[in-house]
Amino acid sequence: MDISQKLTKKITEAKYLVEENSWRYRVIIRYFFTQYEKIKYWLYKEDIFEELKKHELFADYTMEQCKQDLDVLIKWGNLVAVQDSSKVATVEEFKNKQYRYELSEYSVEIERMTIKLENLFVEGASLEPSLLERLLEELAKFREMLTQDDRTVAVWWKNLNDDFKRLNQNYQDYIRDWYGVKAEEIMKTNQFLIYKDKLVEYFRDFVKALQRYSYMIENVITDISQDHEKIVLKKVYEHESSIVRVEEIDEKALYDNINGKWMNMKEWFLGSETRDSEAAKLFEMTNEIIRKITRYAAQIAESVNSSANRKEEYKKICNMFLECSRIEDAHKLSSYVFGIPHMKHIKGGTMRETDSINSGIFDEKPYEVKIKPRVRTYREKSQRKPIREYREEKEQLIQSIIKKREEEGKILKSYIKDGKLEFENLPIIKPHVRNTLLRWLSKAMQSSANMAKTEDGEVFRIIYPSSSERCTLECEDGIFEMPAYVLEFDTESGWYYGRDEVTA
Repeated sequence: MDISQKLTKKITEAKYLVEENSWRYRVIIRYFFTQYEKIKYWLYKEDIFEELKKHELFADYTMEQCKQDLDVLIKWGNLVAVQDSSKVATVEEFKNKQYRYELSEYSVEIERMTIKLENLFVEGASLEPSLLERLLEELAKFREMLTQDDRTVAVWWKNLNDDFKRLNQNYQDYIRDWYGVKAEEIMKTNQFLIYKDKLVEYFRDFVKALQRYSYMIENVITDISQDHEKIVLKKVYEHESSIVRVEEIDEKALYDNINGKWMNMKEWFLGSETRDSEAAKLFEMTNEIIRKITRYAAQIAESVNSSANRKEEYKKICNMFLECSRIEDAHKLSSYVFGIPHMKHIKGGTMRETDSINSGIFDEKPYEVKIKPRVRTYREKSQRKPIREYREEKEQLIQSIIKKREEEGKILKSYIKDGKLEFENLPIIKPHVRNTLLRWLSKAMQSSANMAKTEDGEVFRIIYPSSSERCTLECEDGIFEMPAYVLEFDTESGWYYGRDEVTA
């Protein structure tokens, strides 16, 4: 979507519909529009005032108010005023400025929209199979348009788009009504059964026509090549661009509009790679409405029949109670008809061994429930358990840890040459060795003296490399790039100072 200045600006021409004196403004604009349709474009304020005074609503209306209303409508852009100097004979008449008023283009379209809104529920939408037939006939003429002149092609293009627009709008408006709340309420009433069959027949006729003509239209559109499309659309564009208009039209926007209409028509019947065609959606929606109508009708019929049958059943039960000679027989009949009164249900959380619906309650294993007394003084007995001693397990764990650390220490000592551990000269090492070395390195770097101790108590310090000297530490699980640090260990005590600064 292209967000231009035209899209974001205010439409002041629509103000006359909502302002405080809109009842006056709308009447004036409507009178201008009726005269516009009679090809009488220019009106004087006297013409407007005389017409309004004919109605009781404007009994107290004055010429001054009329002039003010016209000025307001001119300010909003609804009217265009031009001074009429054709009959001016004196300077005084010229100073009085007799104006003629004309309806602006925006106001014409807005007034057309308001008339359509006023008749929205009078001119109801419908599903007309004839529109599909007409579309098929017009599309079948596509090849003929290759040899026709621009004017003929433009007329054909207008008829084709008008039929397609009517089909699209009518089906959307009609289907929308049947998905509304009002339709749901109507379908739940008994009066709905009267015209249910006619409604279903109406939808089925349209579905049959949709099935028949949509596939034929798809075949026609599929057979049209892209070269033929460009030729015909170019003729439509040539005719539209040749029309002389007051304002200049962007040629690219005009061609994009024509091409977009054709692509929308193709997608309506053929669909695209990512979504189904609109014809297929319409087919599904009409079938869904038929199913909904049938379902509601069946529910209404069932409720009516069930109430009638239940009435006869109640009469039969009453006669059976009257025939009971003893109260015991009446109790037995009551338990059979109405069930056991004040029944208590016990629900268990057991898992069934079978999902069979034929399995009865006596075929299942019993579920035991422990019932606790409902008194405040009740406390559950606590079970005394001796404290278990885990001395052997602790000893084994300690020995395994010591053994593991000794093995790690031997491996690490094997990398120390002449009291130094050079990361640059290390062979391929295991992940846990790498983690230990990096842990030592981190401890020493945190110290102000750059010194630290290993787990065995050996003291070492870091020798930093030059700024550009780096090395690659190869491990079994990957390669690690880092500065070429060197760890120098204390083989002879006393070579460093500040032992208290060494971190544990």
